Amino acid sequence: MTPPLLQLSGITKRFGPLEALRDVTFTLREGEIHALLGENGAGKSTLMNIAVGLLPPDAGTIAVNGAVQAVRNPLAARRLGIGMVHQHFTSIPALTVMENIALATGWPLRRQELHGRVRAAAAEIGWEVDPEALVQELSAGLKQRLEIVKALATNARILLLDEPSSVLSPIDAELLLSIIRGLTTRGVSSVLITHKLAEATSVADRVTVLRRGQVVHAGAISQTDVQALAIHMLGEPPPAPIPRTRTGGDVSITAANLAVERLGAGGSGVRDASFTARGGEVLGIAAVEGNGERELLRAIAGLARASAGRMTVAGPVSFIPEDRTTEALIGEFTLTENFVLSQGTAGPWVRNGWLDWPQAARRCADVIRAFAVQAPGPRAIARSLSGGNQQRMVIAGALERKPAVLVAENITRGLDFKATSEVHARLREAAAAGVCVVLHLADLDELVEVADRILVMVNGVLTELSPEATRIEIGRRMLGMVG
Repeated sequence: MTPPLLQLSGITKRFGPLEALRDVTFTLREGEIHALLGENGAGKSTLMNIAVGLLPPDAGTIAVNGAVQAVRNPLAARRLGIGMVHQHFTSIPALTVMENIALATGWPLRRQELHGRVRAAAAEIGWEVDPEALVQELSAGLKQRLEIVKALATNARILLLDEPSSVLSPIDAELLLSIIRGLTTRGVSSVLITHKLAEATSVADRVTVLRRGQVVHAGAISQTDVQALAIHMLGEPPPAPIPRTRTGGDVSITAANLAVERLGAGGSGVRDASFTARGGEVLGIAAVEGNGERELLRAIAGLARASAGRMTVAGPVSFIPEDRTTEALIGEFTLTENFVLSQGTAGPWVRNGWLDWPQAARRCADVIRAFAVQAPGPRAIARSLSGGNQQRMVIAGALERKPAVLVAENITRGLDFKATSEVHARLREAAAAGVCVVLHLADLDELVEVADRILVMVNGVLTELSPEATRIEIGRRMLGMVG
């Protein structure tokens, strides 16, 4: 019998008292795509970082083609034909495509020779590349292709992909999956870490599910389905979706010929935008990142000024930014201190310029219980919480203001399946209570699931699509493809 291409056996990894992986065995066969699933903290990335030599295991072995190997660093992994495409792009934006590939591979910087090698490597995945193109000018889809080319250019036969479609449009995500499928015919086997269960079932041959550092399911993808995988991941059935209860309330936002300059750079972020939004609805803004959605959301929230046109927004307004660690929370502050900051001078604990800290702490404790935040109490330091619990506190602070309009930007980024479902439920509950929710999510599947109405934004221009528009139609619009 042919040995597995890659086999991790009995892998255990501890970080202090935390046991991130416990006796995990994972097998990748030649010519297959193997999906690796699990919630945040389940151990998926830790396992793959061990396979690629970024972390040493505390116990267990790594075998390639049946031979046990010491994979002490990424260079050793590369020599064994193991390459990894990380969740976040690792290329240097100010350098060209060929310069980034040369850095990744060690190829000599002989321009003419390098041009040919880069074009040949890109052709392996069907990409007619311009080697001289600056990475900062590439779309998200092309940046992801570059990450794959960098790995394949080192002669990788084992490709580990960590959430490769997380920032891609639907069309780019489909192209990516097609590329991964095509690689199997060229002798490349892939491990696909993804939180998109439908993506896993559509492309993978086999699946392994981790929960709390242990394997809870492994088998052929044809023998399971999305619902069963969700139960394996969570240990229980996923929460039922919140029914849509759009109230058709009063107009909360009116924009006419709105223009907003691009934040941190010259040029237009929003151009000639006109739309309305009502209380009781979730208005989704679909956009490939960098097309003006950031400026639009901040203009609605009162954080960016219009350079032309007009906009009226009912108050109060709450804003949930995409980066909770730098824009929504101060990691070194307690939960009570962050909660007080989120309310400004509107909190009842503010009297004549003085703060009643005991009252604020009591209310913060109430919110911690109401939002099921896993924390020791209101004195807990914000950075000590997991990402999901930090986001619960941010959402709690935003809703505590009793907003008429709630603006949320990539509110589920970095959250696992269960935490994402909880966030969706909170947004639907807010809309059901009459709040006008304006939402941008990089993941279009999520946006379609939670939004009542969708506006597509391309190069700062807004277009409203019919309620019957399909996911693919929305994706085409996001890429500027009309018709």
